[in-house]
Amino acid sequence: MAGAVVDLSIGEVAERSGLSVHALRFYEREGLFANPVRRLSNGRRVYHEEDLEWLAVCTKLRSSGMSLTAIREYVELARQGPGNEHLRLELLRRHERQVEARIAELRETLDVMRHKVRIYEDHLARGEADQLWNPSRPPAGEAADGCERPPTGT
Repeated sequence: MAGAVVDLSIGEVAERSGLSVHALRFYEREGLFANPVRRLSNGRRVYHEEDLEWLAVCTKLRSSGMSLTAIREYVELARQGPGNEHLRLELLRRHERQVEARIAELRETLDVMRHKVRIYEDHLARGEADQLWNPSRPPAGEAADGCERPPTGT
């Protein structure tokens, strides 16, 4: 029958969402589900497709660095229903700016890593690997790979 609500066990949700049972219990305990988790008379948790859809959003927010506090705030606003969309949008825009800043920081880090890889590839291709900085030798100024050597005693 189309549109029928199918009850899912915590194990089924864990398998389908990629989250552990422990993580699902943690999310529930922290109030991160959009809807309260329902329980059967025997105490077993019951989930539905909409819970899986929310978990997909929630895990993306978490993996993007959104704090549990901010996710909880977003959930509370959503639970309140219509009328506070501007607050939800503000929260998401604030996090969007944080993600963009993190991406810029990671791009800079990637540029440094790529530079270092090119230096090492060039040295190895020229057979000059023995001229690269070795932490067991005492530092003496500029390293062969173009980076300052770390100060002694660190």
